[in-house]
Amino acid sequence: MVFGKIDYINLLPFHVFLKRASLPNAFKRSCEHQKSVPSSINRKFRKRVVDAAFISSIESKRKSITPLPIGIVAQKNVKSVILKKGVAKRDPASATSNMLARVLGLEGEVFIGDRALKLYLQEPDAYIDLAQIWHDKYHLPFVFARLCVNVRQSFYKKLSAKFVQRPIKIPNYILHTYAKERGIAAHDIKEYLKLISYSIQKKEQKALFIFLKKAKRLKKPSS
Repeated sequence: MVFGKIDYINLLPFHVFLKRASLPNAFKRSCEHQKSVPSSINRKFRKRVVDAAFISSIESKRKSITPLPIGIVAQKNVKSVILKKGVAKRDPASATSNMLARVLGLEGEVFIGDRALKLYLQEPDAYIDLAQIWHDKYHLPFVFARLCVNVRQSFYKKLSAKFVQRPIKIPNYILHTYAKERGIAAHDIKEYLKLISYSIQKKEQKALFIFLKKAKRLKKPSS
């Protein structure tokens, strides 16, 4: 079993959950060996280098992919998917966030992940929070990624169900390690994680449907 790990703070609760879970050590080691940014994990998943991973929402719609009902969700604002108005420039790490900017009709430079969170915290008025704009427009959460599987569907289904059963408490030593590595205060990490949810239910499904439908229209060649 090989799991593709996106090493961003927004998935820190899931990584802590995996660390505590009664799972083979080889599986836990695979998470560290296949660690990368979302766009790279998307490619590894398509090539079946990894069995399962959190895949960008825009990529998870492929017919060959089996998504599970958990993902990375912003109920309102998110602080880690932002845009600085100006000349359009994509963040190569995330296909979904780049498309979200287009769906919202916003032009500028897109930033995602821990780097984006740090930028936003340093100068919030300089950036637009894309999840907040989406919520203001549609009154729905935004699903940035979904847990998808290539094989061992029943195993990952049980694992994901256990993950969403109760909130995951992040040990202080892990919080402080991430704070030091990412240059973001432990308090800010805790506050940021309050903005993230993981269960994909009716509201999240509706939001996903709207986003993918609008993204598909944008991808169609003009007549």
